[in-house]
Amino acid sequence: MDRIDCTEDRTSRPARTRTTGSAGFSLIELMAALGVLVVVTAMVIPLTQRTIGSLSLQGDARGVASYVALAKMRAAADFTHARVFVDLNDNTYHLETWQKTGTPGWVTQGGIQTLSRGVTFSVAGLTTPPPNTQTTLAQAPPCLDDTGNVIGDTACVVFDSRGTPIDTTGAPIGIDALYVTDGTAVYGTTVSATGMSRFWWSPATAPAWANQ
Repeated sequence: MDRIDCTEDRTSRPARTRTTGSAGFSLIELMAALGVLVVVTAMVIPLTQRTIGSLSLQGDARGVASYVALAKMRAAADFTHARVFVDLNDNTYHLETWQKTGTPGWVTQGGIQTLSRGVTFSVAGLTTPPPNTQTTLAQAPPCLDDTGNVIGDTACVVFDSRGTPIDTTGAPIGIDALYVTDGTAVYGTTVSATGMSRFWWSPATAPAWANQ
């Protein structure tokens, strides 16, 4: 019987090629991806900064407005005078009430609030007040100390025990306002003679007041 040769003919098989799981990226592809990342980052960072800045300004403005409303309520609740005291140099504000018993004088209530970085008590370059509010665009009148002397570089919105805004003589006043800005927009809280406060916004470049 003839013997069958089962030896594999290795010369007739195609050569095997080893492949890897991934071919990787070329230097050109990596540089292109890096370039796209740099462009996207350059676009996103300024947008994020503007968004954060806008939110900070709006938050500060609403904080000031809430203190004005709080001062009105505290004056009526304690049957005394209450005011929002603003330091225009330090860009801070706090609540004070008039102490009638013991030694009369203004007493700070709570802590001192500081505006965010880049936000100041200012009207930027605007010269026109919100409609039907002030005759001249300006912060509220300066604060007085316990003896009635003017405190420089300050602004105060003062309420009597009926919740009516008053001037330094105790007479009703309807032109009080506090404004904050970051140079791109201006927010303002105005108080009418009846004690009603309104919240305003305008771009800092030109007056275009909108009631918020």
